[in-house]
Amino acid sequence: MKFNTKIPKHLKQAYNEELKQYSTCLENKQYGSAWYHLERSHIIGQSYPIEHTYSHWLMLKFGVMDKNTKEVFGQILRLIVGGWKSFINHIPLGNTGGTNVPPLRPMPIPDDIKELFNTK
Repeated sequence: MKFNTKIPKHLKQAYNEELKQYSTCLENKQYGSAWYHLERSHIIGQSYPIEHTYSHWLMLKFGVMDKNTKEVFGQILRLIVGGWKSFINHIPLGNTGGTNVPPLRPMPIPDDIKELFNTK
């Protein structure tokens, strides 16, 4: 069984860039774009417990800000199980992490992120 503990440097850089874009969009009240970048951070970081959990934490905070009860409760559940599922490498690749999709559904990975995953 493979255990994921540390995100590779090139993925960490891409993950951080998505979080930076998220923050910029949030500051500018571009909420749809902010959420888009949170989803991308989730896709990039979902195989790594710390990044995966942090993406869900930000999604929870976004749901609270948006007064979206479904998102808040969905993110609490994802926070409880997401990190350990990353650790044991049992995650649905490509899943965007929001409550608008089932938590165990694999989804297509955007081409640019797929390229990142194929880079060593």
